[in-house]
Amino acid sequence: MPTYDYSKAIEIAPDVYWLGFYDPVANFHCHPYLIKVGDEGILIDPGSLPHFPIVAKKATSVIKPRKIKYIIAHHQDPDLAANIPVFEKIIHSKDLRVITTERASFLTSYYGFEAPYRFVEEGPLQFNGRTFQFITTPYLHAPGAFVTYDPANKVLFSSDVFGSFYENWSLYAGDAYPKAMERFHSTYMPPGDVLKNQMGVFEKLQLDLIAPQHGSLIEKTAIGPNIDALKKIRTGQYLKKRLYAGSVVRNDIK
Repeated sequence: MPTYDYSKAIEIAPDVYWLGFYDPVANFHCHPYLIKVGDEGILIDPGSLPHFPIVAKKATSVIKPRKIKYIIAHHQDPDLAANIPVFEKIIHSKDLRVITTERASFLTSYYGFEAPYRFVEEGPLQFNGRTFQFITTPYLHAPGAFVTYDPANKVLFSSDVFGSFYENWSLYAGDAYPKAMERFHSTYMPPGDVLKNQMGVFEKLQLDLIAPQHGSLIEKTAIGPNIDALKKIRTGQYLKKRLYAGSVVRNDIK
């Protein structure tokens, strides 16, 4: 297993960089990514305010801030979207666009950035001769959630899907990863077949790498087994837990 310097941006595919924050104590890791297309770039899920100095340092080691043309926010949560207005200030470009769904934009607008939206509903992104596809993933875990597919590199930026809680974290997923995914998806994803059905969509893609917002990267040989694992997870299990002291516990969730 290679040794990585987690204090630096790590190239995980040609001109695709992991900008994540490595915390040896936490079981929950957040992963922004950067794609360079020529001398311009796309920043994916730029992260939370506490992580901004580290993410910004890594991003600017790869690209000049003003060359970042798009920021993708796969949903509205602060662990991935709170840094949008902070990055907007250092990018300082009237050409910057924020890519998200119309549904997610109702909430991301509350972060207070000024950059216009480029909505997922407008179709694939054509950028410097490359095409990037957006696939909506409603209720995984937000109603306006989506993922990004890079056909040139066969990389799926999967947001919360394929995420995990993992004590012995590593950049790339190991044999125990399905169990780590179960801990995350069983409580964060809704009950029913929403997650299982989404796996059928992903199976049709040509994939060499899955890059989730949380957890570890999944390499080509492990993609099939991890998709199969997510098909079998019983989701919505947080409904069976006590939400706060004195609450009613539901035991009717199958």
